[in-house]
Amino acid sequence: MDAHHIVITYRIAEEKRTLLKELIGGMARFSYLIDMPPGLRQQTLIDAEVLLSWNLSRELGPSELGLLENVRLIQLLSAGADAVPYTGLRDSIIIASNVGAYAEPMAEHVLAMTLALSKNLLPEHHRLAKGEFDQKTLNRVLRGSVCGILGFGGIGKATARLMRACGVRIHAVNTTGRTDEPVEFIGTLRDLEQVLSASDIVVISLPLMQATRGLIGKRELGWMKPDAILINVARGDIVDEGALYEHLTTHPGFKAGMDVWWVEPFTHGEFRTNYPFFSRPNVLGSPHNSALVPGITEEATRRAAENVKRFLNGEPIAGVARRKDYL
Repeated sequence: MDAHHIVITYRIAEEKRTLLKELIGGMARFSYLIDMPPGLRQQTLIDAEVLLSWNLSRELGPSELGLLENVRLIQLLSAGADAVPYTGLRDSIIIASNVGAYAEPMAEHVLAMTLALSKNLLPEHHRLAKGEFDQKTLNRVLRGSVCGILGFGGIGKATARLMRACGVRIHAVNTTGRTDEPVEFIGTLRDLEQVLSASDIVVISLPLMQATRGLIGKRELGWMKPDAILINVARGDIVDEGALYEHLTTHPGFKAGMDVWWVEPFTHGEFRTNYPFFSRPNVLGSPHNSALVPGITEEATRRAAENVKRFLNGEPIAGVARRKDYL
C-alpha cells in the first residue's frame, strides 16, 4: 500500500518534523509547503490526502483551496476551527481541531487572571508606584464563590479542577447538560441566565460558532452580579465589544480579564480595539498568549499527529468540526 501523503502548510521546525515522522512512521510521506516553488506547490496540494495546518485562510490562497481534490482530512494545530474557510472547501473534507492541546496552561492563565482581579493586584501596584499605600481597601477571597464555566471541554474541565482546589463551586454549561466531572450544576446554553446570575466568576471557553457569536451582550451582562468577574480565553466575538465596555464603565465593581480580542493579528493582521478598554481600572488584558508556555507546540504537534494517525487507521478521531455550526 502506498504511503499516505501528508502536507504541512505552515512553517515547522526540524525537531517537529522529526516528531511527526516518529509518531506516524512508515504510514505516510510528508511534504512541507513553505519550502516549495509555486509549480511544485500546486501539484503537492492536488496530491495531498491530509493537511496539517495552523491558519488555513492565511496559508493557502482562495484558488489553492480548489486544488484539494484528494484531501480527506484537515487537521488543525489550533484548538479553534472558526478561522477555516469552509465555503472554499469540498463538503467531504473532514476538519478536526486540536481539542485539549492547550488546556492546562490556559486553565492556569484563567486562575491567574481571576486571582489578580480578585486581589486588585494591578491597581494596587500602580497606586504604590505613585506613593499611595492603601492598606484599607478590601480584596476578595475565592473560597465559597461560584464559577460559571461556559464551555466544559478540555479547557473548562482543567479550569474547574484548579478552581475547586481554591474552594470554588462549579456551575458549567456544555452541549449535552451531562458530565462525569464533580460540579454543583451542569446545563446547556438554555440555562445561561441561571448560570450567569449565580456566578461570581464567569469563564468563557466556548468555541466561536454561529450559535455563540455575540452570545454575551447587554442583556446577558445584566444578568450577572454587579461585582462579577468575567474571564474570556475563547474568542473575542463571543462577547459584544460595545456592550462589555459600557458595562465596565457603568459597573465599576464588575471586572473583566481578556486574553482574546475582537481584532487580532492571527485573523485580521493587526491588533486594535474600538473602545478604550485599557483606560478602565477594572480590565486586565493579555495578548492571546494563555496557551504559550515552553513545550506547548511539541504537545500540540503530538496531539495533532496522534489524531491523524487514528484517522489513517480508520479509528474515530477527536475534534471534528460540524460545518453547519460555522456557516
